[in-house]
Amino acid sequence: MVKETKFYDTLGVAPDASEGEIKKAFRKIAVQCHPDKNPAPEAAQKFQAANRAYEVLIDENQRKVYDRFGEKGLEEGGGGGGHSAHDIFSSFFGGGGFGGGRPQERRGKDVGHALPVTLEDLYNGKTRKLALNKQVLCSGCNGSGSKVKGKSSVCQDCRGQGVKIVVRQLGPGMVQQMQVACPNCHGEGTAVDPKDRCPKCSGNRVAEERKVLEVHVEKGMKHNQRITFAREGDQHPDIQIPGDVVIVLQEKKHDVFEREGQDLFLSRTVELSEALLGFSFLIQHLDGRVLVAKSQPGEILHHGQMLSIPNEGMPKYKNPFDKGSLVIKFSVKMPESLSEGAMAALRKALPPPTRRDPSFDAAEAEECFLHPVPAGGFTSREEEEEEDEDPRRGGGGVQCAHQ
Repeated sequence: MVKETKFYDTLGVAPDASEGEIKKAFRKIAVQCHPDKNPAPEAAQKFQAANRAYEVLIDENQRKVYDRFGEKGLEEGGGGGGHSAHDIFSSFFGGGGFGGGRPQERRGKDVGHALPVTLEDLYNGKTRKLALNKQVLCSGCNGSGSKVKGKSSVCQDCRGQGVKIVVRQLGPGMVQQMQVACPNCHGEGTAVDPKDRCPKCSGNRVAEERKVLEVHVEKGMKHNQRITFAREGDQHPDIQIPGDVVIVLQEKKHDVFEREGQDLFLSRTVELSEALLGFSFLIQHLDGRVLVAKSQPGEILHHGQMLSIPNEGMPKYKNPFDKGSLVIKFSVKMPESLSEGAMAALRKALPPPTRRDPSFDAAEAEECFLHPVPAGGFTSREEEEEEDEDPRRGGGGVQCAHQ
């Protein structure tokens, strides 16, 4: 025996109706009376009642409470379903919502935070602390908003739907039906009597909490890599699963090194004497070690040449003993000028040029000395011709005089 049959009568089913029969009955009413399909005010009221009945009877736990204690038992702690009429209608007509007659767990939104990190942090690994303000269920009322334990906070005006159907007179014989946010609960579906509000959260059901997360930046992580803290997002009584907090690493520009994958790059300028005779210089690495970079004996360095130190690049993520290379890009600085003595010594020390010029008559050749390129560049021949033809310069340029 059931305590009352109001919800069963609303759907037109027997108290021992199966889940399939309840779904079929609600579907029939939804097709006929949903506000999107039938704008009549009485249809909207019938649909709201059917929606409330279906919401309770399709949920096994709520149905047991209703059968034993009636609608009053639900209001005193048996629970509201937390599904809007739109969600239920959508579940029948292709909009999702929930399937198989069982509501899906609502999940909160993920929250992203950018975390600036240095190249040293990504090379050595580091633990950073990040303080966040998050929303949590009020510990004073356990998210109900009421200081009276077990009292329902479901808005009685909209029955927890957050919306109401209103009819507005447009003119003689003309009415407009609209769905608006419930003014009592401001569209949230919950409302607590002012005298019953929890003193800790003022009836808001949630409070703000400062949370400190320990972010473990592992060796070899990269720019824009994500670190996820599952279910550390904001909490809310209407959300069963909080969202995640996602930390996005933002690599800062380094003064010395540039990273490309697992390799590190740096630039170095050497003198011509070092390029010819050999060089040695110090490199302070990202972990504080000092490396002595030396050229191979007898090796000649060319401008723009790149040399590498194997296994001194960035560590591989999850396998830090596997490292890339440290690549050095060299620029050779040439001297501005040389003395006659230095040039004579170089001619003696260096092998003679192997270039062979074609045979020519030295008496007919013209000797030309090279000069630096002007800062503004050269004027092209086409530009010179345009200047010669400019009518503002007084005609067609200079002509040769004929004898």
